[in-house]
Amino acid sequence: MASPPRLPVLYLDERMVAVHKPPALLVHRTPLARDDEFFALQLVRDQLGGSHVWPVHRLDRGTSGVLLFARDAATARTLSLQFESQAVTKTYLALVRGWPAAEGVIDHALARIEEDRPDESRGISEDAQQALTRWRRLATLETESSLGPHPTSRYALLEVKPETGRQHQIRRHLKHISHPLIGDATYGKGPHNRWWAARLGIQRLWLHAAELRLAHPVSGEPLRLAAPPGADWQALLAQPGWQ
Repeated sequence: MASPPRLPVLYLDERMVAVHKPPALLVHRTPLARDDEFFALQLVRDQLGGSHVWPVHRLDRGTSGVLLFARDAATARTLSLQFESQAVTKTYLALVRGWPAAEGVIDHALARIEEDRPDESRGISEDAQQALTRWRRLATLETESSLGPHPTSRYALLEVKPETGRQHQIRRHLKHISHPLIGDATYGKGPHNRWWAARLGIQRLWLHAAELRLAHPVSGEPLRLAAPPGADWQALLAQPGWQ
């Protein structure tokens, strides 16, 4: 049996705890992950000596970065309301195919995905919900690899701020504007995903929850919870040619 990984703690007090979630780790058990041995909720609970914790938001399995838990039910309700009312500022780093504009807004409604059901009954609900994502381009890269109709391939590093919290919002929105995330097996492009995995020796979804800004649930003081990009992102940014 493998030893459980230890998650870096970014913030801890009597009301809440924030950790740096690695990619490939689910937040909690689902019917679709029967073979997974570890989950972030379980790991955080064990690191705090077995005390119960409540997840107040969600990160996809492949996304790394800031993950926040409440340490009691009342705090969980208070924090969840901040997320639901769009009072929390969320900032992500994303590697995408192509060169989007210097900045922009994606205003595109998204239907709920019934992803926790068994495969034979999964689907997308008919009721789409308003969803809004802002992005700012940080850097661009052009490689000599030809993975499509052009002699080169282009990529961009984005700062992404989702103002709503729909399922797979960033991933689906970036696909909607034809700049899908690299490493996204569901919404991305296989040849580009495989090229980057071979180039870096790293197979992951290139999406990182870099920062949360919110009010402390008791004092109301502003908090900034940040997870610096890890060694995999440093390897990415060390590639020659970034502009």
